[in-house]
Amino acid sequence: MLEQESFWENNSFAIITDKTKPAMKLTIDELARRGKRVYVVDLSDSPGKDLMRSISDLPSDIDCAIIGLKKENTENAIVELSKKGIKKCWIHWRTETDQAKQKCKELQMQCISGKCPMMYLSRGLNIHTMHGSLVKLLGKY
Repeated sequence: MLEQESFWENNSFAIITDKTKPAMKLTIDELARRGKRVYVVDLSDSPGKDLMRSISDLPSDIDCAIIGLKKENTENAIVELSKKGIKKCWIHWRTETDQAKQKCKELQMQCISGKCPMMYLSRGLNIHTMHGSLVKLLGKY
């Protein structure tokens, strides 16, 4: 099993979003559908009323995090997640930076980057599974 596939075997997930990545909502919905514990931190200018507004509000027993923020905010999120004891993260594709990946190494946080989480999480016939199939054909899965 690939690291990207086994990531979803965890039981609890922090989703860090600023609403700039539409796939984050799909990720939240799919994890909830699978019965996972999901904690959402909304760092946007207009956070949802029932959502956390700071990574520091997260409980300390979360297995891993999915980060879907603007590039300039990713590294700070990694530092804050590490303070909460989170040791695994997935940085949504096209939002990772060399600095964010280096910060994960420094903090000994397992990091998946350069891949769309929904490509590995989604089931059935949809744009995400078709994307996964195409990437497999190209040998970049």
